[in-house]
Amino acid sequence: MLDVLTHDILPVFWILALGFLLGRFGAVERAEAAALNRIAFLVMQPALILTLVSSIDVAAIRVDGIGLYALCQLGLFGATFAICRTVLGRETIEAWLLAMCTVFVNTLLYVGPIATLIYGEAAALPITSIVAWDATVTFAFFIVTTDLMANRQASIGQSLRRVLSNPVLIAILIGLLVNAAGMALPEPVSTGLGFAGAAAAPLTLLALGVILSGHALRPSRTIAVVSGLKLLVFPALVWAALHVGTRPDNWNTLLVLGAAGPSGAMAFALAMLHGVRTDQIAPVVIWTSVLSLVSLAWLA
Repeated sequence: MLDVLTHDILPVFWILALGFLLGRFGAVERAEAAALNRIAFLVMQPALILTLVSSIDVAAIRVDGIGLYALCQLGLFGATFAICRTVLGRETIEAWLLAMCTVFVNTLLYVGPIATLIYGEAAALPITSIVAWDATVTFAFFIVTTDLMANRQASIGQSLRRVLSNPVLIAILIGLLVNAAGMALPEPVSTGLGFAGAAAAPLTLLALGVILSGHALRPSRTIAVVSGLKLLVFPALVWAALHVGTRPDNWNTLLVLGAAGPSGAMAFALAMLHGVRTDQIAPVVIWTSVLSLVSLAWLA
């Protein structure tokens, strides 16, 4: 466990921690980090997602495992949204994004690199499958629904233009079309995308650390509840659900590992994009990132 923590998990986590320290000591300004985060979102992440979606071996995915994982996401999201609205008294769109924090794991930029370091490319297929599912379906769902909720006065045409011009959604669509056609990306294109995509994780985590450093860390009731649902309830639900049916042990292990990761930064990014308060969402990302160090090391 200690070897996994020091050799595979901390080397990925440290870039987030470095950004946090740089922000706290004023070495990097929030505006600078926001610009970096925007560049990563517009360029690096679409390149990474397009490469992943276009090249994943769909036939090798255990649909039963990913299906059970998705059902757990759906159930916990609905329960968390109801708790945030009725018990914790959060506004609708904030509750929506807080609920997203419990089911949208930082798999692409955090758990994925860790799993690859530990298990290698082939053994990490379950994690890659989660990334593909979350990138193509879950994230797209939250991009569209959050945009519609934040812009209720906009016309259908305006909403469609915003959604269809989103670079992440464009990358998802192109990747799906290339994959469905059984094509391979031209080598120069693949090389360029790989070069840009490799910067997505470190750049995003560094910028996120800087931005999050401006938020208070003291856990409120909302932060404690949402973080607990993410770190304890979600992996427990996935572990229990995977007792239905049979599949290779590495699939069960890695699907639970994926569920145990920290909250994805995309809920925070969407909140910033649409002017939603982040004083509860940001600390959830911070606390789950720190506390998941132990759970990920133990499960791995």
